[in-house]
Amino acid sequence: MASQIPKNFRTVIVAASVGNVIEWYDFYIFGSLATILAVKFFDKTHPVAALLSTIALFTAGFLIRPLGAFLFGWLGDRVGRKYTFLITLSGMGIGTGCIGLIPTFQDIGLSAAFILFFLRMIQGLCLGGEYGGAITYVAEHVSDERRGYYTGWLQTSPTLGIVVSLAVILGTQAYFGKTVFDDWAWRIPFLVSFLLVAIAIYIRLQLQETPIFQDIKAKGQMTKNPWKEAFLSQNIKFVLIASVVVIGEGVVWYSGQFWALYFLQNVSKLDLATAAWIVCIALLIASPTLILFGWLSDLIGRKPVILAGFLLAALTYYPLYVWLGSVTKPGAINYPVAVFIIFILVSYVGMVYGPIGAFLAEYFPGRIRYTSVSVPYHIGNGWGGGLVPIITVAALKATDSVGYALIYPIAVPAVCFVLALFLMPETRKMSIWEPEKARA
Repeated sequence: MASQIPKNFRTVIVAASVGNVIEWYDFYIFGSLATILAVKFFDKTHPVAALLSTIALFTAGFLIRPLGAFLFGWLGDRVGRKYTFLITLSGMGIGTGCIGLIPTFQDIGLSAAFILFFLRMIQGLCLGGEYGGAITYVAEHVSDERRGYYTGWLQTSPTLGIVVSLAVILGTQAYFGKTVFDDWAWRIPFLVSFLLVAIAIYIRLQLQETPIFQDIKAKGQMTKNPWKEAFLSQNIKFVLIASVVVIGEGVVWYSGQFWALYFLQNVSKLDLATAAWIVCIALLIASPTLILFGWLSDLIGRKPVILAGFLLAALTYYPLYVWLGSVTKPGAINYPVAVFIIFILVSYVGMVYGPIGAFLAEYFPGRIRYTSVSVPYHIGNGWGGGLVPIITVAALKATDSVGYALIYPIAVPAVCFVLALFLMPETRKMSIWEPEKARA
């Protein structure tokens, strides 16, 4: 099957990545505008409760992702990779764009919050089916020897999605001014999603089904029941081990990116524009680390790179965030150092996230790969990483202590390091072009 690797696989990677950038743009503008959404869709008389409610909705979108992975994973293994993530992309765009059309709490009362919750659930469900499909799609187009490197390019898409979301927010705010932005122009970044997703759908319609899925289908080797084969067989052991690894990865990811932005706004008390610029610059500089560590995992293995990221995060989060607080005091901001610190935090994301796509694709057989990759991926990132915002924010509000807020982001990677050290296999030499050997 190795001879079937298509010559245009780089175009495939670019097309899949562009779609993912837009998907993550959709997902992250909600978090980036949490403080504004709290005012618009909840009772203003209780600002802390309103903010926590908004963060809870942000978190709910993560928690429902495994259900989306479960549903769309079945579709991806039965119908195909391409059409499944066209459906998820469309749902994501509609869910996001419609948030920009919701009347506020002042207009329709609590109904506004319920509509927001419903749209957030659509976002979470669709994203649950999207990313496992994108990993599978790219992995099934590239060679075994360079899989970490090429899937590392795909892994930059969530980080770049954050950058695009921040850029659109900053551009809109700069054009209309803060007063108008806070009044109604905050809707524009959501409405832009309609246009971006239309472009992404057009790009993805040009793609073909993966050669591995086509081969499985042609040979009559497709699974009749992906759920049964993935979760009611010996494969469940592999799903559980993968979930442990991805939980650690998810916590490192969201602790290094989302919480850095929240920290600057709510601990250092910087305005949204200043905080966003610092994070945006750091993300752009650090994004290549996802490719770098994906490439490194092709040389030395997925396991040592990922475990190193877990360990460094657990050991250094507290001093790094204390340092970040000391250099971002309002009126005395050391911009280069602040950017450098967040660059370090995002480099840890590169270590754990850059190789994870290759690891997951290699760990499961082609006939149930979409389902088996999607579910642990979204358990780890949706539940493990998705709980970072609400746990850290609640701990910070309750104790006013950065140390207490960081207990969860430190403890989870530490525990996952120990478990993965003994449970996680090395998959670098597993060939997905020979599915019968994929679980050796």
